[in-house]
Amino acid sequence: MTTKTGVANAGNLIMTGVLLMLLGDLLFALNDAMGKWLVASFAVGQVLVIRSIGAFIVLGPMILRQGPMALFRVEQKGLQFIRVFMATCDVALFYAAVAYLPLADVMTFYMAGPIYIAALSHFFLGEKIGWRRWLAVLIGFAGVVIALRPSMAMLSLPSLFGLAGSLAFALSLVMSRYLRSTSDTTLVTWQTIAALITGIVLSVGHWQSATLIDWSGMLLLGIVASCAHLLITRSLKLAPASLLAPLQYTLLLWAIVLGYLFFNDIPDAQIIIGAAIIVVAGLFIFHRKNLKETVPVEAVPPDGH
Repeated sequence: MTTKTGVANAGNLIMTGVLLMLLGDLLFALNDAMGKWLVASFAVGQVLVIRSIGAFIVLGPMILRQGPMALFRVEQKGLQFIRVFMATCDVALFYAAVAYLPLADVMTFYMAGPIYIAALSHFFLGEKIGWRRWLAVLIGFAGVVIALRPSMAMLSLPSLFGLAGSLAFALSLVMSRYLRSTSDTTLVTWQTIAALITGIVLSVGHWQSATLIDWSGMLLLGIVASCAHLLITRSLKLAPASLLAPLQYTLLLWAIVLGYLFFNDIPDAQIIIGAAIIVVAGLFIFHRKNLKETVPVEAVPPDGH
């Protein structure tokens, strides 16, 4: 009886983890759609500033509970700086790209993050990758090229913003692996501070007056993103990452739905084909990783615009 109760409790925890992951993904998709709506009217820097202030509404109590001085007791400060820099580039480039491109297009570039991580882990983390996963990496890159559209559009700034942002995202997560003993509160706080500083610099000369609804939307952007991050972090503690990782691809589905509902964006055939190739390649990498060992948390796709 005790064994059955233990199995039932474990099953409930896993189901809770799955539901938290799906809810976190939905919140991130809403966050991305809100960001696209806001950067259509306001400078990226201004949105970053107010978004960061909103994030501190959630982070403030966590910082107090942890102790403010804990923010300065971090390992490998050089790598911490690189991670914060990459995370800031990720957020800024995402908003710069989504200001001009459909939400589904930009999310397609970001869905390739786990594929970049697989390749980068081989060179920077010394992880062995077999020929099957290398083949999946190459196929995933082919999907990115298709999504970029092999033409002069590949050289458009918004597309390059999306591609560079997804690479910055992947590099920030590779750095997270080195720094996994640092608390989530510390990691998120420093990247939020960096986003705030970057936003202040970028908003000089571009600050605009806004309505109460606009200010509230920018603050809500930070609150929603922080809550989504916390939900996904908690889900990964309740259920195996190998089970949860594929669920993150629901972000792409939400991006298509919300893009159509709010912006009347309909993905073209190349985006759909490229996205399908990227998702299949990413799922195969997760599958092969799961055969060898548990999928690390940092291999999970985007969890924090």
